Amino acid sequence: MSWSFETEPDFQTQLDWIEAFTREEIEPLDLIFRGPGDPWDPNSPAFQAMAPLRKIVKEKRLWACHLGPELGGEGYGQVKLGLMNEILGRSRFGPSVFGCQAPDSGNAEILAHFGTPEQKEKYLTPLLEGRIASCYSMTEPQAGSDPAEFTCRAHREGDEWVINGEKWFASHARFSEFLLVMVVTDPEVPIHRGASIILVERDTPGMEILRNSAVGPYVEQGDGVHGYIRFTDCRVPADHLLGEEGQGFLVAQTRLGGGRVHHAMRTVGVLKKALDMGCERVLSRTTKGELLADKQMTQDKIADSYTQILQYRLHVLYTAWLIDKHKEYNREVRKEIAAIKAATPRVLQDVIYRMMQLHGSIGVSDETSLMTMWANIPELGMVDGPTEVHKVTVTRTVLRDHAAAPGLFPTYHTPSQRERALEKYGHYLPPKNA
Repeated sequence: MSWSFETEPDFQTQLDWIEAFTREEIEPLDLIFRGPGDPWDPNSPAFQAMAPLRKIVKEKRLWACHLGPELGGEGYGQVKLGLMNEILGRSRFGPSVFGCQAPDSGNAEILAHFGTPEQKEKYLTPLLEGRIASCYSMTEPQAGSDPAEFTCRAHREGDEWVINGEKWFASHARFSEFLLVMVVTDPEVPIHRGASIILVERDTPGMEILRNSAVGPYVEQGDGVHGYIRFTDCRVPADHLLGEEGQGFLVAQTRLGGGRVHHAMRTVGVLKKALDMGCERVLSRTTKGELLADKQMTQDKIADSYTQILQYRLHVLYTAWLIDKHKEYNREVRKEIAAIKAATPRVLQDVIYRMMQLHGSIGVSDETSLMTMWANIPELGMVDGPTEVHKVTVTRTVLRDHAAAPGLFPTYHTPSQRERALEKYGHYLPPKNA
């Protein structure tokens, strides 16, 4: 077995270009287009600004690299995608410029696997080209992300599905051409066998967006991109069911695993950007007659942050490598995906708070991006499942490789271990009276 922490020279050249392009061309978009939906809303002026950048990315053959060549991508494995997303995470617009923005990237994979030819022509092609937006609607106001508490239902009437119920935090619903909605189609069986995903087109009668929430405070409440939706006898054609009835969670897994890795790698980009800001700050400011960089409390913060970021980054890359190796989401892969997802909000909280402290008052103002980074931490602790759920997954998987002690004392009980060691090696000891 060989181990390598190097990137192939040709791909490293591409990464170097992506980093320069992101810093010089994409990051400035964050300063101009600050609305909650700007990177994803086709009606935003930001889309005009992104258009020439997207053209360059496509010419470089770096567009939607998570997709296979048959869908216009490069079919990159998770390690390559992770290294790309690490850079793109520096900017809110990075994924959109490179055609790998959530939730469109995952929704495209679902449509590619389960959509009808007509749905692929109408929705998949423009989605892959970045001309429209889409929504993945799963959580509910009374249930959050707990599927066992879902009440939004759909029943079959002739050639139609009829949907009734409510959905919560349906991201980008307000400007999406279609929604992929998780509904209960058989309430008599366990939810993982009774849920289905149905494609609901924009402006379908019976679908109403009650309001749109934003993450954090905005000047105008209701100007966010996370929809609170009510379905009242909403009728959709029968062929809008994606996959088989009752296979909703199987269909959903098409999009979740890799997406969690990409969330984590984009988090690395955020963390490294914050550390870069902190390093510049402490080399620029003097107090009590010396640079901040020369003070031990500052050095403690920089050293701890660097170490945490590197440990987290290597764990994420290891997880990506496991996915590439196994080509499936087996138990070992799911454990590591859950572990990095659970680690994400904590490492963000630790590193960004330290960098804010090093900046003083400007670090909590709107004159740096640190406060925006800080405001996004709680969201990253909940998207794709809350941290607590992922910790349960990790613990259960870890404990499967262990067993209870067979006797009264643990197997690592020192007196018992010593007795066994004496039986094995005791004859080498000199007699006690010698």
